[in-house]
Amino acid sequence: MSAKRRVTIALIAEEAGVSIPTVSKVINGRPEVAPATRHRVERLLQEHGYQRRISQDDTPAGLVDLVFAEIESPWAMEIVRGAEGAAHEAGASVVISVLHTHAGPGRDWLERLAARRTDGVVIVASRLSTGIQAQLSARSLPFAVVDPEGEPAPGVVSVGATNWNGGLAATRHLLELGHRRIGMISGPTDMLCSQARVDGYRAALETAGVPIAPELIRRGTFLVESGHDEGHALLSLEQPPTAIFAGSDLMAFGVFEAARQRGLRVPEDLSVVGFDDLPLSKSAWPPLTTVRQPLQEMAALATRTVLAMGRGEAPETKRVELATELIVRDSTARYE
Repeated sequence: MSAKRRVTIALIAEEAGVSIPTVSKVINGRPEVAPATRHRVERLLQEHGYQRRISQDDTPAGLVDLVFAEIESPWAMEIVRGAEGAAHEAGASVVISVLHTHAGPGRDWLERLAARRTDGVVIVASRLSTGIQAQLSARSLPFAVVDPEGEPAPGVVSVGATNWNGGLAATRHLLELGHRRIGMISGPTDMLCSQARVDGYRAALETAGVPIAPELIRRGTFLVESGHDEGHALLSLEQPPTAIFAGSDLMAFGVFEAARQRGLRVPEDLSVVGFDDLPLSKSAWPPLTTVRQPLQEMAALATRTVLAMGRGEAPETKRVELATELIVRDSTARYE
């Protein structure tokens, strides 16, 4: 049996039927490659598990790339704080990129990345295409995903929270207070964290023997405006809920405003639970009962992991979920 050939750029070029410079352009995210050729080379890079050789003279760049789909949210600021704290401890800095789409990083972003050095990439609440995965791997760039939007591919390092447990705890809290007509405003249905919170809500109701009413489950966007609009929709029902579990603190604040506009008091007329435990939750009026999601810790762990991977250390586990915790404040009350 012949010895297995070492995976080199030359080998990839030979199998793809292209020149060595063309493979190099694909690896480095250069744009001047035909889409069909790029796809063929990327597929071979991934199939062979190609890893760019790193010179012993290479030193850490002292930079970690933090990539967001959107950043116009206090939620994103908590992620930034966690990543910056962990990077600072390691003597590194954070470079922030905003994609303005949940489709994940694309060619333009990869080309910008190829123009400079970085020690690793942390991608937040976005999809990660197999093509981008292949190119990051080919360039020997460690990467991790925080709060992945879809199911991470096998082998991709991801850090999230126990969203199902959080949804269960929030709904159980309201059930223990005597509520039986409990509304739920989820985030986008194609996001894993959002669906897990709804599943936790459903499980709590089923365990308590409370029928699940489809009209009480609304879909939002995690933002204030959708909490306001979906809160109004729930409160307009012929049999409105006596409590609402919002899938984010921002949506809970929107529910507060919808209740106020309808002349309802929180928590006397309507109990409200959020999710995230943003700093604003303590100072809201009334202070918000919510599920604490350890956002800073999630970002810090992902950042430390990619830096460790850059030093050649393998992560102990590819998928990590940090614990959530119910924080009871003044926006919930017993239903008599």
